[in-house]
Order: sequence, then C-alpha cells, then structure tokens
Amino acid sequence: MKAALKLYASLSDYLPAESRKTNRIELELEPGTTVMDLIDRYRLPQQLCKLVLIDGSFVPPEEREARALQEGEVLAIWPPIAGG
Repeated sequence: MKAALKLYASLSDYLPAESRKTNRIELELEPGTTVMDLIDRYRLPQQLCKLVLIDGSFVPPEEREARALQEGEVLAIWPPIAGG
C-alpha cells in the first residue's frame, strides 16, 4: 500500500538526505501500519511529534497507536512551534 510521510521544521532531519528538500518521502507500507509504527520506524522523538495530521485531520496522541494509514494517505508531523 502506498502512503506518504511529511516531516516539518527540525523533524525533517530524520528523513533520508535526498528527501529533506521536499520534506516528503513516499512509502510502501504493509496494511495495518499505524502512525506510531512510522514514528518508531523513523526514530522520531515522541515529545517532538506535537501536531500530527493525516490528510489534514488531527490525530490526537491517544489515537496514534491504533490509527492505521490507508492507501494514498499523507501523514504530516510538526514539532512544537514557538513564536515571538
């Protein structure tokens, strides 16, 4: 099954070097792969995965273990953002 992972700001450092310019990597996943599976696979620090969206819809922390990606979905993750 095909899906995509987009990592923003400092999290893009966890992508393969060739994907950092676009902040996106195309994935071939086994059915049932969850948000947390991908966070673990790319060794993303959970405390830095502040805003998690699938196709623009928020995935709260308590749903990340169970929420499986579907064909064609895009998982986007942002770290905490500070402004001033």
